[in-house]
Amino acid sequence: MNAVDKIQFNEKGLVPVITQDFVTSEVLMMAWMNKEALSLSIKTQKVVYFSRSRQKLWFKGEESGHTQQIIEIYTDCDQDVIMLKVNQKGGIACHTGRANCFFNKLENNKWVSIAEVIKDPKEIYG
Repeated sequence: MNAVDKIQFNEKGLVPVITQDFVTSEVLMMAWMNKEALSLSIKTQKVVYFSRSRQKLWFKGEESGHTQQIIEIYTDCDQDVIMLKVNQKGGIACHTGRANCFFNKLENNKWVSIAEVIKDPKEIYG
């Protein structure tokens, strides 16, 4: 049995993935992988997610160039969550042009954006 076979994928064949910056441990994003995405990620050491909205593999950075090079891979005690520690190319992990996807903070019962846009998404995606 290989490492991927030990992962407890959910009823849709997916496992949640938390991605952190290897140097700072900042949480960059949360996404999903299926068995194929995890296998490809392990093989290439570049992150491949599964896009639930497009129902296909999502090679991180395929359009933006903001790839994620895997440094370390972890699983939790139940083996139903993956954590990746990566080098984030270009310092942008979010499709909004920010460093990470967790930039909305709850303040006085309202969501407030607390992170600057590093690069306009129109410049990234055209």
